[in-house]
Amino acid sequence: MRDTGRWLFKLVRILAVAYIATVALMFALQTQLLFPTYMVSGSEPLMPASAIRLEVAAPDGERLRGIHLPPARERAGERAGERLVVLGFGGNAWNAGSLAVYLHRLFPDAEVVAFHYRGYEPSSGSPSAAALLGDTPVVYDHVLETVGAGRVVAVGISIGASIAAELAAQRPLAGLILVSPFDSLEAMARDHYPWVPVRWLLRHHMSTVESLRGLATPTALITAERDTIVPPRRTEAVRRAISSLVLDRTIKSAGHNDLFGRPDFREAMTEALARID
Repeated sequence: MRDTGRWLFKLVRILAVAYIATVALMFALQTQLLFPTYMVSGSEPLMPASAIRLEVAAPDGERLRGIHLPPARERAGERAGERLVVLGFGGNAWNAGSLAVYLHRLFPDAEVVAFHYRGYEPSSGSPSAAALLGDTPVVYDHVLETVGAGRVVAVGISIGASIAAELAAQRPLAGLILVSPFDSLEAMARDHYPWVPVRWLLRHHMSTVESLRGLATPTALITAERDTIVPPRRTEAVRRAISSLVLDRTIKSAGHNDLFGRPDFREAMTEALARID
């Protein structure tokens, strides 16, 4: 019995040390887990000849770089001050160039702009939730200055939905299209790592729900039925927080990452912009 007790004590001690080490490692690597910049480095697609490179300095001096794709065809009678700009905010593993090209194909009549998040090459700096949220109004102001937009619709995908929602809380938008949004980073982390004391360890905070609360911005919500990254329960609170919901569409049988190639998703995006515009 004494030997059994010693063995159990050693096992518990080994498990405790392993748990503490794992949690400590996740705490140290949380920025890399949330913002995997290495996944998108050098992955920009071939840009159309019409692509215009944009650059703006953040207040702390970091350089934010983006892509502007002019309309494939001009709207008849539309003046510069009436231009529609679709401003894209991708997921944490999206390249801004890929996002711009994708949105340009969806919305050929719009000015499409997407910026690389700080820390995502070729933008400089290091990513963090606070920095990305803080950079967003800077990007918006630069877009209005350079593109001369009259109306801006922000498209946010996954973590980008939180960023787009926060922009709507700080700047006037014609509309929001939120794809696979979650209520908060903390709630997401608790879902995926229920064995980790997330509340005490998480250094990055984004709350889509808090940003949306009280906004009258026309908002479209598009989700994937079989999303295991952002499960439906994490989107439900976002749905309840939207006061002007112009479209609520769930793409059947789609997951978080295979959503974008589906015709019904593309149709939903086109309908969303039409209801806003």
